[in-house]
Amino acid sequence: MHIINQFLRDMNVIKTAIDGVFILEPRLFEDARGYFFESFNQREFEEKVAKVVFVQDNESKSSYGVVRGLHYQKPPYTQSKLVRVVKGAVLDVAVDVRKGSPTFGQHVSVELTAENHRQFFIPRGFLHGFSVLSEEVVFQYKCDNFYAPASEGAVAWDDPDLGIDWKIPAKDVILSEKDKHHPRLKDVDWL
Repeated sequence: MHIINQFLRDMNVIKTAIDGVFILEPRLFEDARGYFFESFNQREFEEKVAKVVFVQDNESKSSYGVVRGLHYQKPPYTQSKLVRVVKGAVLDVAVDVRKGSPTFGQHVSVELTAENHRQFFIPRGFLHGFSVLSEEVVFQYKCDNFYAPASEGAVAWDDPDLGIDWKIPAKDVILSEKDKHHPRLKDVDWL
């Protein structure tokens, strides 16, 4: 039993340039039948990343060029997220909007694919968004707070002050009607 538990608890946790934001790489076990990996373990997550209790799982399906974001929920409904791709590829982006943070307005981005099995942990106090790099993507995320429609907001995906390279040409970007009309970060009043 000890050997099995150790073999399941080998998640590689990579620190990013912004405190509290992590890339997680699960240990993959492959053989002729396919592969296996543990995508989430509460005990290991708390030991290596943060003490977070996830209360809601979401899934979205999108096609190439879709940009979702940069979304947030206002306090007290802010959310930490653990995101991953089960089909296709995205560029996932987290922007620090924590009051007083030395990295306020800076972002971290990571390519998440079905092949690399990476996950991205975004703590509370961040904007979140992603662009679809593959023909189609199935994207999953865990949240530590319930969706609160009255508290949702967003910042313009193409805010020049943020300088995010979404890895797709602007002419190919597909936005929801709502995501076409968000303010720049400097114009958001809840911060």
